[in-house]
Amino acid sequence: MQDPDPDFRPVPGLPETLAPGLRRVLAPNPSPMTFRGTNTYLLGETGLAVIDPGPDDNAHLAAILAALQPGQHISHIVVTHAHVDHSPLARPLAAATGAPVIAFGDALAGRSAVMQALAANSAVGGGEGVDTAFTPDQYVAGGDVIAGDTWQLKVWHTPGHFGNHISLEWGDALFCGDLVMGWASSLVSPPDGDLTDFLTSCEALLGRDWSVFHSGHGAPITDPTARLRWLIAHRRAREAAILETLAQGAATAQDLARCIYTETPPALLPAATRNVLAHLIDLMGKSRVAHTGPLHAGARFELC
Repeated sequence: MQDPDPDFRPVPGLPETLAPGLRRVLAPNPSPMTFRGTNTYLLGETGLAVIDPGPDDNAHLAAILAALQPGQHISHIVVTHAHVDHSPLARPLAAATGAPVIAFGDALAGRSAVMQALAANSAVGGGEGVDTAFTPDQYVAGGDVIAGDTWQLKVWHTPGHFGNHISLEWGDALFCGDLVMGWASSLVSPPDGDLTDFLTSCEALLGRDWSVFHSGHGAPITDPTARLRWLIAHRRAREAAILETLAQGAATAQDLARCIYTETPPALLPAATRNVLAHLIDLMGKSRVAHTGPLHAGARFELC
């Protein structure tokens, strides 16, 4: 598989300055789904916000604490969403620093009514990488402001990749978690992820003139508007390909993924299948497709 960004090679555990008052510390958890690893951000000059502390890894905890400069302390721990590569270290970091953990809610928070019903009444699977034990100390909602001594963050509720996903506005920059990444498109796996919400969140962010997105994985995104438009167009193209393939006959999400994701390595086809299932559920809501028999991860779908 070709490296999507060969120039982005930060050293895990080594703080890098991205802007005045902003540093990034890369977690040592590279994988096909996390790229080089999780980006943990340290924001502020004296009392710092740690954004996405990352996986439960003692070396990464030590690296975050070692990044503190004389006179600095951690005053806030903010989690964009409850996936195991973003949230588990929040609790050990809180224990070490006394800082509160701030998030939209637990791992089930923020799900749309459609996804709540899907989870309750079908066997669609999901649950990949969910930090089911995550609970914040303080809850925030869209429009709230998290303020420190030299910084403030405006909260955007941006579900899609995950129900409790938030993004954080810092001036004309945005910490966008896993909603937007420059090296790949986000996994959307129902019922934890919701493609309808994903597109709505991307379109909402298009309403601002952003200078840069700081993502959960990968390099800073220096043309956020172009990236958002690409993501929306990419999803629309996937939808068109699914409908075109279903015009040839009923198929499962796995069948469709094999037909459509022709250049995807076999190891990533399960993730591609989840993305296709997200599209199919979105299309069900638009009365474009229907499933035959009970709804489950291997259900067959056909055009309405």
